[in-house]
Amino acid sequence: MAKLKLGAIADDRPVKVTVELPAALHRDLSAYAELLAHETGQPVADSVKLIVPMLQRFIATDRGFARARRAAGKN
Repeated sequence: MAKLKLGAIADDRPVKVTVELPAALHRDLSAYAELLAHETGQPVADSVKLIVPMLQRFIATDRGFARARRAAGKN
């Protein structure tokens, strides 16, 4: 097989995911949204909108995940 200069093209389309949250976690998420709104002065219309940035932040700051990803050769 030929070695091409172009690698796989990333699929950047959003993926819709349905998640069932335990009631306690939903309450915590709502409380977090309230605190964030108070701290930033900007209301959070829907606390569920915080899930994506929270997951992004979690993955970006997980050192074990970063090490494992580097070891696997996937930035």
